[in-house]
Amino acid sequence: MTILGKQIRMERIMDRNTGNTLLVPLDHGVSVGPIDGIIDIKASVDKVAAGGATAIIEHKGVVGAGHRKSGEDIGLIIHMSASTSLSPYPHSKTLVCSVEEAIKLGADAVSIHVNIGDSQEKEMLNDFGRVAYDARTWGMPLVAMVYPRGEKIQDEYDVTVVKHAARVASEMGADIVKVSYTGSTETFREVVNGATIPVVIAGGAKMDSDREILEMVRSSIDAGGAGVSIGRNIFQHKDPTRLVRAMASIIFKNATVEDALNILT
Repeated sequence: MTILGKQIRMERIMDRNTGNTLLVPLDHGVSVGPIDGIIDIKASVDKVAAGGATAIIEHKGVVGAGHRKSGEDIGLIIHMSASTSLSPYPHSKTLVCSVEEAIKLGADAVSIHVNIGDSQEKEMLNDFGRVAYDARTWGMPLVAMVYPRGEKIQDEYDVTVVKHAARVASEMGADIVKVSYTGSTETFREVVNGATIPVVIAGGAKMDSDREILEMVRSSIDAGGAGVSIGRNIFQHKDPTRLVRAMASIIFKNATVEDALNILT
């Protein structure tokens, strides 16, 4: 029955027709505080849901604040990892939630963050293994955000380390992996081909233009990617609803960048 439960929950966070997804992380409050775009969580959720996002990612403590009694449906993913920018070890992620607690909060999936190459990699991988076991036991989809960050990493966007990160998530038991975009369709195809699970791209730092964002999304889809998990570039946009709608047209309807840009005008 846990297999059936996972299948049903996966349909709540992914588009059942394309197998793609549009996730919007709103979990930045722990790492960097109440920055613009997520001060009012409910307003943030309403905006991205109206645009057609499939799910949001947030920490357990704001689930009630972002709860919606009307509007478009949207999946809920509880993020289980935390660290703050104020820490001397900001890349070392600690578990702050359990799969069972996320279930009690009504989550459709859970997510964790692991930085490979960090001095605390061993502890984060140990947590990854325990969460993957619990998620499988409960039939809960697991999204893994895996980044190459730490003392041994010279370029966290290099395809060699990014495809390693994606493969780590596959082999550890995640259902979806979120990684950084590697800069081109050709290199990102290597990342996708090296993983055995759907691969979505992170948004990274705030971008300068809508075209730049949408070109990245289009390129990742062309490479075989399964969508996006983009936070700041969505919730800090002047019109998050329209930007999500533009991204959705590429991810779910195979629109061109020009067609998507027309949605924003």
